[in-house]
Amino acid sequence: MSRKVVIVGGVGGGATVAAQLRRQDKDADILIIDKGEHIAFSNCGMPYYIGGIVNKRDDLLVDTESFAQTYHVQVQTNTMVTSIDREQKQVMCRHTTGTYHEPYDKLILSPGASAVMPPFEGMNKDRTFTLHTIPDMDLIHTYIQTHKPQTCAIVGAGFIGMEMVENLKAIGIDCTVIDRSEHVSKMVDSDMATVIEQHMQEQGVSIMLDEELASFSENGSLLHLSSGKTVKADMTLMAAGIKPNTELAVDSSLAIGDTGAIQVNDVMQTTDPDIYALGDAVETHDRLVRTPRHIALAWPAHRQAFIIASHLQGANDTYNGTQGSAIFKVFDLTVGATGLNKTSLDALGMTYKEVTHKSRSHAGYYPGSEKVSIKLLVSPQDGTLYGAQVIGEDGADKRLAVLTTAMKGRLTVHDLPDLELAYAPPYSSPKDPVNIIGYKASSMLE
Repeated sequence: MSRKVVIVGGVGGGATVAAQLRRQDKDADILIIDKGEHIAFSNCGMPYYIGGIVNKRDDLLVDTESFAQTYHVQVQTNTMVTSIDREQKQVMCRHTTGTYHEPYDKLILSPGASAVMPPFEGMNKDRTFTLHTIPDMDLIHTYIQTHKPQTCAIVGAGFIGMEMVENLKAIGIDCTVIDRSEHVSKMVDSDMATVIEQHMQEQGVSIMLDEELASFSENGSLLHLSSGKTVKADMTLMAAGIKPNTELAVDSSLAIGDTGAIQVNDVMQTTDPDIYALGDAVETHDRLVRTPRHIALAWPAHRQAFIIASHLQGANDTYNGTQGSAIFKVFDLTVGATGLNKTSLDALGMTYKEVTHKSRSHAGYYPGSEKVSIKLLVSPQDGTLYGAQVIGEDGADKRLAVLTTAMKGRLTVHDLPDLELAYAPPYSSPKDPVNIIGYKASSMLE
C-alpha cells in the first residue's frame, strides 16, 4: 500500500517538494492543500507585472490542472487546513463545501509567510496595500488602472520596496520611500547603501530615513510620521517585512525557534518526525556561524524541498544552512549580498576587517563599462570570508556569484587572487575586480 503525503501550502516550497517527491517515488499518494486559488506563482515577478515589464499575468502562474497532471498529484485549492491531529495523523480542512478530515502518513508544512500590516489609526484599506500574493498584486494593479494615482508612499526599503519604487516610477507614479533605519536595504552596510540612495535620488525618488509611520488622516491619503513630518500620497504600499505563518505549528505544539519560525532539524523535520516544514515559515541556521536564521528566499525553499523528498526516500542528504545570498535591481543598479554584514557580525561580537574596491565592470576602452563596488568582511586572523556586498550597473551579479561560491567553498581572501577568471574586453579586465580585492585584502592582513 502506497504511503500518503499531505503537503500544506504550495508555491516555491510545497509545489517543489511535490514535484521532487514524484520524481523519486512513482507510487506515493501526494496531496497538496492550498488556501489560495493558485498552486504556485512567482512572487518575485509581481513588481514587474505592475510595472508593465511582464505583460501577461498568466506568465506568473503555474496552471493547477497542468501541474496535477504532470506530476500525478491531487490538488485542493481554496482550502484551509485549520488544525493537525498528530495522534490520529490527520488534518482538519475547511472548504466552501464544508469541513472534513484528511489522513496522512507524512505531513509537510509549507505555509509561507504573511506581509506585515499594522493597524494604523486612520488607515484606508482601499488605498493601502501589501504585495505578497497574487490577490495583493491584482488589487494594486486594479487600483492603479482605475484611480490613476500620481503619488505613492512606500513604507519599507527592503526587497519589495526597492523593486516596487522602480516599477511604479516606470508607469509615472512619483514615490516617497520611508524607512525607520539609517539607510535603505538592510542587507548591505551603510557605506554601500549610500550608493543606492544617491542613485534613487537621481531618479527622482524622495527618501525619508530614520522615520516611522505613526498614523494616517484625510481618508488615508496623509501619512503622519514619528518626527511630526507628513507625506501626501494617493496610495501607500506597506513593505515593512513579513512574518512566518506558524499558527498551525503552534496549535499543534511543534517547537518554534528563537527567530519566531518553525524549528526544524537538518533534514527539515519538526519536533514531530512525521511532520516536515520548509520555506518562509522555518528557522534554519547560518551556514558559517551556525546561529539560528530565518531567511525568506527562493533558493533555500527549493533546496529544502529536495532534502525532504530525498529523506522520505531514505537518503542522507542534509540541509547545511543558509548563506543568505540575495540580489535585486533598483533602476539601473544591481545590488547583491551574501553572508553576514556588519550589523550581524557586531551582534555576534565577532571581530572583522573591511575591504572595499571600486573598479570598472570590464575594460574601460570597451563600450558599456560601468563602476562596480565590492566590499568584503573578513576574518583578521586567516582571511575567512564572512560576507560580501556588490553594487553596480554592469557585472555585479557575476562578481556576487563568484564570491558566493568562494564562501561556500571555504576559500579565504588569499585564494581570490589565484582564481583564474575568464577575460575578454567586453566582460572583464586581465585582473578581475574579484582578483584585485583579494590582493588588497591579503596585503591588508599581512
